[in-house]
Amino acid sequence: MLKKGLFLKFSPEIVEKPIVYRLVKDYNLIFNILKATITPGKEGIMILELMGERDNLERGLQYLKEEGVEVQPLGQQVVKNEERCIHCGACTAVCPTGALSVDRETFKVIYLPEKCTACAFCVSACITKAMEIHIQSEAV
Repeated sequence: MLKKGLFLKFSPEIVEKPIVYRLVKDYNLIFNILKATITPGKEGIMILELMGERDNLERGLQYLKEEGVEVQPLGQQVVKNEERCIHCGACTAVCPTGALSVDRETFKVIYLPEKCTACAFCVSACITKAMEIHIQSEAV
């Protein structure tokens, strides 16, 4: 099973369509919405993880584009710079996936990159710039 992090942008004309529902029903994909701002009659944005078999993912992404959804990969990786981290925990408060947490015994920030979807919320929250974005080339 593959997993892709995506940034989706919906125009006002399509924002009320059941597009994400169709990804599940027609393409057998699993989704996890990390952040969404959808307002009827206005532009909408959504950051989500999409998981499924390679063929289903490709067909689902094609469907999104055909429906007029702007699709951008989250083609970046977040890396924790241990030398800069002061373990304040500010990043843990904004992490939607649980990739960042505080160890209750040592009070150190623990980073699990395998849980990270590279939404970069932690990068903005980090006062010492210990959370860094590394860009990867990824095609959708």
